[in-house]
Amino acid sequence: MPHDWGFTIDVGLHGHVMRHVLHSADEATVRKLTEHATAPGVWLKAFVPPETLEPWLAPGWHLAGGPGYLMSAPLPTAHTGRALTDAPDGYRLDTWTRAGVTRALVRTANGAFAARGQIAVTDPGPGPVVAVVDQVETDTAHQRRGLGRLVMGGLTAAAAGQGATAGVLGATPEGRALYETMGWRTVAPLTGALRGPDPSEA
Repeated sequence: MPHDWGFTIDVGLHGHVMRHVLHSADEATVRKLTEHATAPGVWLKAFVPPETLEPWLAPGWHLAGGPGYLMSAPLPTAHTGRALTDAPDGYRLDTWTRAGVTRALVRTANGAFAARGQIAVTDPGPGPVVAVVDQVETDTAHQRRGLGRLVMGGLTAAAAGQGATAGVLGATPEGRALYETMGWRTVAPLTGALRGPDPSEA
């Protein structure tokens, strides 16, 4: 759901029910949002350093998720993207689009989960058509086999096929290292805050 200050996204995960993403954070907006959001599992993401965001948070909120980075890249053409979607031996990549969101899922030959991610293309406007990458992850048992690159190739090819010319994503330090090898660049810090306990620390 779009707002003047950014977007609200229904995530629907345990410990991550909803996310507010602020494209232009300021103290008054952050205080208003965090004072009104009192249920646990609500996140806020802002493109400011942690030392700027933390004093703006209402009681019951804390920094969470570790350091992050907003990254962007021009998307490949659909033809270029298809070259990135050949799965390594023993894996299969499936992509599908539903309700405007394209998902990529990598499974082993016996159907076990290996990696995943999703991407959504914004509504066309006067500027570039942008796609937002989210929830890219690789199971620890299948890391360092090129599956993160495979997922990103499938997602960006699908988005380029829908007319997107640029992509944005939020990256961890580990993800940032991967994405930089694929031509993504860091454009701003990305700091997260959470109402309630951090499920990753439970």
